[in-house]
Amino acid sequence: MTAQSNLGTALVTGASAGIGATYARKLAARGYDLLLVARDISRLNTLADELSASHGVIAEVLGADLGKTDEVRRVEKRLRAEGDISLLVNNAGIGPRGALLADDIDYLDQMIALNVTAANRLAVAAAQAFAARGKGSIINIASAVAIVPDIFNGTYSGSKSFVLGLTLALANDLKDKGVRVQAVLPGFTRTEIFDRVGGSFDNIPADRVMDVDDLVEAALAGFDQDELITVPSAEDDNLVKAYQEARFALGDQASRDRPASRYGVASKVAA
Repeated sequence: MTAQSNLGTALVTGASAGIGATYARKLAARGYDLLLVARDISRLNTLADELSASHGVIAEVLGADLGKTDEVRRVEKRLRAEGDISLLVNNAGIGPRGALLADDIDYLDQMIALNVTAANRLAVAAAQAFAARGKGSIINIASAVAIVPDIFNGTYSGSKSFVLGLTLALANDLKDKGVRVQAVLPGFTRTEIFDRVGGSFDNIPADRVMDVDDLVEAALAGFDQDELITVPSAEDDNLVKAYQEARFALGDQASRDRPASRYGVASKVAA
């Protein structure tokens, strides 16, 4: 019988392919046991058998459609109840089918249910459970479009901006609780996601598309370095630091008792 890992169990959503499956493989190689979550149980079983055989870890499958509330709650129940779960890789999500004005609004609602509602529920559930245990880690997979939303489908960009904002807020809430949080912001990554929504890499320059193995390897390196925001392809980490500094600087001026003088509006607050 396979012994339980000292690192505990990593719960990986969207684990049947792409970024999720790659995380599963790399975490198994590190010695994590796995709870693999996705809709495609057949592919999950194949992956679980592969990882158990190659790394000697326990790999369990939990079939769930995270676009459905009752199935999200089933995964949440496992997160809260099982004390050996030490890491959540909150990865499940779908991308757009095209430009926002040409996209199907019902499909966009499905995207929000998965990318926002499910991601939020699992992240918060993990944060609450891990904080109570005094240990654990959460990796939220956002997207580079979270910081440049105007260049992509707005609903998708907005969903990933939500994930980034949630991660930043959770990090503040959890800073004294023994729980680590990371937001990963991939750019274009070579996975099945474009095929699933009818897209293609053909019109994207090759130097803009990262291999999924490279992406996850870099993201885990950022995790090892305790990065809060990881942009795997950003060569100049000073840009990430400047982004954070600019946020705080603007935030400091975002709520005051009178309008900025540049608007020329007379304040009703007595001088």
